[in-house]
Amino acid sequence: MAISDTSPEARAKQDEILRAMSGEQRMTLAYEMSMFARDLAREGIRRDHPDWTEAQVARELLRLAFLPAPLPSWLERALKTYSDESATF
Repeated sequence: MAISDTSPEARAKQDEILRAMSGEQRMTLAYEMSMFARDLAREGIRRDHPDWTEAQVARELLRLAFLPAPLPSWLERALKTYSDESATF
């Protein structure tokens, strides 16, 4: 059994609400939660690196999402040669 901080009663209510939602509503909820998590991560990167450009923040956000381990040095060097202004999100 998975560890949870949600009571069985609250979980049952969540399940009831989710089952009552249409597929479109569930997709919208998933999208909004994803965007919220992305915004939190972006703000954390900005807090940790206040001197970074938006392109550097965007690149780090993508790296964290798709390659959470540090980039190999050769790839990091190759990315730095790419224009910082080419990536905006």
